[in-house]
Amino acid sequence: MREKTIDYALRATWMAVAKMYNEEAGKKGSTMATGFALLSIDPESGTPSTSLGPKMGMEATSLSRTLKTMEEKGLIFRKKNPQDGRGVLIYLTPFGVEMRNFSKEVVFTFDNAVRKHIPKEKLDVFLEVFQIINDMIASKKIYLKQESITPK
Repeated sequence: MREKTIDYALRATWMAVAKMYNEEAGKKGSTMATGFALLSIDPESGTPSTSLGPKMGMEATSLSRTLKTMEEKGLIFRKKNPQDGRGVLIYLTPFGVEMRNFSKEVVFTFDNAVRKHIPKEKLDVFLEVFQIINDMIASKKIYLKQESITPK
């Protein structure tokens, strides 16, 4: 039953991708979460810490732990937001920029490999289906009473 559900396919595929990314990140002493955070930080003007969590889909506690580790490794530094004294901006250090470039390369290598092996038409449909699923979730269309009946 599990192999035939959309949920299973999504989860199994994402777990395989996450494992692959973590293996690549591990070669540089990093993690997928760190790489994702590096890619989410604006390399020129920094990024407000409050916008990183929603941007990455991470809970505040997980993000705080990731940012603390990144700061300890010399990837980022924090500065008060000049526009909002209560806020903090996250900036990349030169090492953070270097690791951001590495993360970008890892993502593009995966993306290019997939694009090389799957025809554009199929990828277009795949991405369209994912967009529809995301839209359904965002608009709370999944668990309407009439739609939640299990198919036979």
